[in-house]
Amino acid sequence: MAQTTPNHTQKVYGWAAHDSSGKITPYIFTRRENGINDVTIRILYCGICHTDLHQARNDWGITMYPIVPGHEITGVITKVGSNVKRFKEGDRVGVGCLAASCLECEFCINSQENYCDQMQFSYNGIFWDGSITYGGYSKMLVADHRYVVHIPGNLPMDAAAPLLCAGITIFSPMKENNMVGSPGKKMGIVGLGGLGHVAVKFGKAFGHHVTVISTSPSKENEAKLRLGADNFLLSTNAEQMQAARRTLDFIIDTVSGHHSLGPILELLKVNGTLAVVGAPDKPFEMPSFPLIFGKRTVKGSIIGGMADTQEMMDVCGKHNITCDIEIITPDQINEAMERLANNDVRYRFVIDIATNSSNI
Repeated sequence: MAQTTPNHTQKVYGWAAHDSSGKITPYIFTRRENGINDVTIRILYCGICHTDLHQARNDWGITMYPIVPGHEITGVITKVGSNVKRFKEGDRVGVGCLAASCLECEFCINSQENYCDQMQFSYNGIFWDGSITYGGYSKMLVADHRYVVHIPGNLPMDAAAPLLCAGITIFSPMKENNMVGSPGKKMGIVGLGGLGHVAVKFGKAFGHHVTVISTSPSKENEAKLRLGADNFLLSTNAEQMQAARRTLDFIIDTVSGHHSLGPILELLKVNGTLAVVGAPDKPFEMPSFPLIFGKRTVKGSIIGGMADTQEMMDVCGKHNITCDIEIITPDQINEAMERLANNDVRYRFVIDIATNSSNI
């Protein structure tokens, strides 16, 4: 059954969840015609983020059904609006989490659209025309050009897709905390999943000494031998954690499970910074002593603005950084979602949208 919105006349094939079971099924809906500020994109690939799973199942109580997930989108432009100067037909482009913002507040003016009060996401958001946004689990997307980035020509479109979320989520706090362009620091990464493995790649590309901190002993070989980390700490090993006390300049915490920040903070040098990008559904445990005795800072960060997103993508092109992915077809989305819920992926599922007929 088609979902229609006034002035949305382009029929699109996609995949949607219709209730809190989160089951993804074929879905026909409509998108707006290409406006003067828009580009139309033939979607090639779309990554599966943990957010997609939460939204599809209404874990956060904010889902508007039917929902077409997907905010790690790569594709090729097929149409360009008359006001668009940065893009042309045939360009390789990406769309991440952002679909709209007010364009006028201090954050939008300073290319921090991700902190705008009126920021809307690429799916399950409300666009300027009042319609609900639908994401990248679909064949085609119409996007305002101000929320689109170029994909460097040397990056494969499938492995670049998760950079639109995982990549910028890591790059933004690294840049904010002077970890880009200032080599030689000691960086810690908590968790070695979809975000953590990208953090290792960025840390090494930017010339830092990288330590992975994990509860899983099996991750040590992966971290060191496969991804090139310099050190590995088993966070449940008190001796290892004590020996590493006050050794790190900066730590990025990617873990979404409930955990205490106390032991992690103790790893920081005096004046060190812990950047939190994971989103546990329960409050952190954060004892005061590691903060006040180490003059340490805990900061949060969510994705990044559009200028930083393009800069991140260009940096990835320069250093040939991509995500480690497992390609799936649209008929495997539900299986992938279940595996994602069980952390059974290294490190990102990416849906091959374009080359599969999908039998809608």
